[in-house]
Order: sequence, then C-alpha cells, then structure tokens
Amino acid sequence: MANVTVIGAQWGDEGKGKIVDWLAERADVVVRFQGGHNAGHTLVVGNNTYKLSLLPSGIVRGTLSVIGNGVVLDPWHFKEEVAKLAGQGVTITPDNLHIAETCPLILPFHRDLDGLREDASGSGKIGTTRRGIGPAYEDKVGRRAIRLCDLAHLGELEPQIDRLCAHHDALRAGFGEPPIDRARLMDDLAGIAPFILPYAKPVWVTLNEARRRGDRILFEGAQGVLLDIDHGTYPFVTSSNTIAGTAAGGSGLGPSAAGFVLGIVKAYTTRVGAGPFPTELEDETGERLGTRGHEFGTVTGRKRRCGWFDSVLVRQSAAVSGITGIALTKLDVLDGFDEVRICTGYRIGDRTYDYLPPHAADQARVEPIYETMDGWHESTQGARSWAQLPAQAIKYIRRIEELIQCPVALVSTSPEREDTILVRDPFAD
Repeated sequence: MANVTVIGAQWGDEGKGKIVDWLAERADVVVRFQGGHNAGHTLVVGNNTYKLSLLPSGIVRGTLSVIGNGVVLDPWHFKEEVAKLAGQGVTITPDNLHIAETCPLILPFHRDLDGLREDASGSGKIGTTRRGIGPAYEDKVGRRAIRLCDLAHLGELEPQIDRLCAHHDALRAGFGEPPIDRARLMDDLAGIAPFILPYAKPVWVTLNEARRRGDRILFEGAQGVLLDIDHGTYPFVTSSNTIAGTAAGGSGLGPSAAGFVLGIVKAYTTRVGAGPFPTELEDETGERLGTRGHEFGTVTGRKRRCGWFDSVLVRQSAAVSGITGIALTKLDVLDGFDEVRICTGYRIGDRTYDYLPPHAADQARVEPIYETMDGWHESTQGARSWAQLPAQAIKYIRRIEELIQCPVALVSTSPEREDTILVRDPFAD
C-alpha cells in the first residue's frame, strides 16, 4: 500500500481537515511536517467538531501521530491544545503522539516580534497570525533556536541564550522594547519542560521503522502551496515550504516516502489576509460564496476573501508539488448559481499569461480571463456517488481536470466525512 501526502493546493483553508480525517481512519501513522499553530484544521466527527492548530488530525481517532522536525512548536500552546482536546474526550499520551526532539521552539519573544513588525509595517503588512512562526523559523536558520531536546539540558543552555539575546535584544531596542528577561525565560522553559519532554522522540526512527513494517503513513501538510516561501505569492506567504517535497526533510524519511500526493482544492477560491488574489469577488457573488461556505479562518476568525476557481494557480501548484490527484471540496457551495466561472489565464495590458508572474506588482495588476459555464440548481450536498451529482456539476469537475492537467481523486460535498465521492483511492496506488 502507498503512503499519502496531503497538501493544500490553494492558499490554505481548502478543507484538508476533513480529507485527512477521512484518510486517517485507514492510516497507521499521521505526520505533520511543517508550519506551526498558525494552521487550522476543523474536523467534524459525528456530533463533535474538533478545531486543531498544531496537532496532527489523526490524533482524534487515536492513530499514532507525529510532529516532525520541520514544524516550529509553541510548547505552551501545545499544552493548551492537549487540554482542550482532553476536554472533548480525546486521549493524548506519549504512546500515541511523538514529537521530534529537534523541533525548534516558538518562544514568547517570537510572538512579541511578530506583532511588533506587523504593527510597524503600515501598508506593507503581510497579514501574519502574530503567533511567532516566522521569527522562530528565522532563528532556526540563524542557528540560534532553542529546540525541544534542549529542554532536557537547561543547565547547558546559557551559550544559546546568549546568541538569542544578542540578536533579539537589538531588534527589541529598535522597537523601543526592553531586553529579553532571561531569568523569566529560563523559568518558563523549566516550567513547561516536564510536560512536553515525555513526548520527545527520535521520530525519524519511529517513521523508518513504520515504513519497514509496511505501515501506511499519511503526511499532513499545513497552509497551501500558494503560501510556500519559494513558490507562493511572495512576500505574502508563510515562513516554510508547503509543497509535498517538504514531507521528506520535515519528517526524517526520504523523498520516495511521499507516495500519492493529494492536493486539496475548493471548488472556488479563498484567501485569508493580505496579498494578490486575481479572481477575488468584492461583490454580492463573493459575499454569497463566503456566507454559504462559512468562510472564516479556523485560527484567526478572520473573514476569508472569496472568488471563482483559478485553474492557472492550481495547475501551477500541481506542477511544483508533483500532485498525483486532487480532492475537490465544497462543491455544494456552488449549488444554485445560474452560471459559474473558471479563470483560465491572466492579462496585463496586451500580454497574456498562463502562469502567475513572480513579482508582487505584476501579481496585483493581473486581470483574470474567464470561461463561463452554466450552473446547476439541483443540490449536490451530501452526494456520495457520481449518479447523485447533477450533469452540469460533473461537467464543471471534468473541465477543472482538463484545465489543471490533473485528475480528481475525491469530491467532498459537505463537512461530514461520509459525504465523499471516491474516484481513486490514494492508499491503493
């Protein structure tokens, strides 16, 4: 059986939580490999709704879950999320959750710096979640991060604290903030260490042993390809690589372990925060999409911007991430539209593009080129087979496949996990 890597192929919020939960029931291990607690996944299981930011989605079903080394970890948020899920009846122990010993930690001054920078950016605001993810990644590549394994050696942490303070105290002074309170930082770390250290494991060993046993491994990406630090709409991106290839470096398994790459896409497009959005609809249609799709960020609560499906961007995502098949979500949100549109290209002046130009100024100027199709007035909500879909909805799906040059593997027709049309089983490849 193949492993499966699930990634968002738009700007995040594509409905990965439901799809990962749907797949996790048949997986032996579920792995988060990048990002931090800026990624929100909502799972609806029966009458229960679980909102996860950091923990892998498999944890609600008791599947062995792994937070890989590519994730930046806020240990205090981790404790809060564990407590919250425990209150919903989810058991989380070091037996069913392993965290990479080498995970860099998000510390209080990372959150401070994130907010200070955003507040000072004026019109240059990126729209971060202010949770310290970017500054923590900066310290990781700057070789001054405190990692999870360091919590077992607090008495030897002084040189690393020196490096951190040399960097951050200068930044804080520039914002008129006092230096890092080193004593308080050490007290905070000493306080959280006993809670989180039991979860610390060499997860590369865990995963390689699972692979040798023939276990099915499900890699769960956060955010979306269009937020990738290299391949996204820079600088309005996240601070990590969100493409499927990151599953290898962010977990400790080789690139061949990625298996079937499932890209999750909405039947329309949404985005949270600032940045270019060629098909954005700032009119009644956009409001209708947002209202019907309940488009509010899981982590931030911010209203999502909405627009028509952009086949140019999804085709680009599929190419750079090696997507094997897509899961098309929220098809039911389009029920009742007289017509639906798909962006098939861009125009800047007299020039047309079949990809999104890399420069932010060009991205802001592009005009979408649309193809218009008849809509459908029958309901697709809850459909679990092709036979239950209106003919025009099927035509819409088939046209998307042609334009993005990638087949549809799953179609989701409601938040309920059972309301899924399986076209191609990712675990069977």
